[in-house]
Amino acid sequence: MLQLEKSDLTTEIEKLAAQYNNERRALMPILEYVQSKYHAVSDFVQQEIARVLDIHPVEVYSVVSFYSFFNHEQKGRNIVRLCRTIVCDMAGKPEIEKAITRELGIKFGETSADLKVTLEYTNCLGLCDQGPAMLVNDEVYTKLDPEKACNILSRLK
Repeated sequence: MLQLEKSDLTTEIEKLAAQYNNERRALMPILEYVQSKYHAVSDFVQQEIARVLDIHPVEVYSVVSFYSFFNHEQKGRNIVRLCRTIVCDMAGKPEIEKAITRELGIKFGETSADLKVTLEYTNCLGLCDQGPAMLVNDEVYTKLDPEKACNILSRLK
């Protein structure tokens, strides 16, 4: 995560919280903003959010840890998530998985050294009729084969 002066981060959180009258309903919008801008919601950020919203830090942590799209640590600028359901497995996901790891030079659960790409599995994307499916940042790709997946990922390098 980018190093910020505490006052800069706190100011951003306070502005967002004020839009929701400093109520706990501001939690998700603040988390989404921080995740989008800094690609992670660090322990320090969680503490600041809790302080500004006057809620217990464990409440913030429980939301961050529950939702898989919130990151505790910095990941790559591009997050590649491959669906790991049995339906996608049956549709050819194992071959796509091999092609992706070969193309990116990293394994699932890893981030490239240049911080361009993080490779992860995800649970069902709700596209079982169009599998195998992959999510790259916020864009969904369906009916993948190894060549199509590698062509998509070659644009990330």
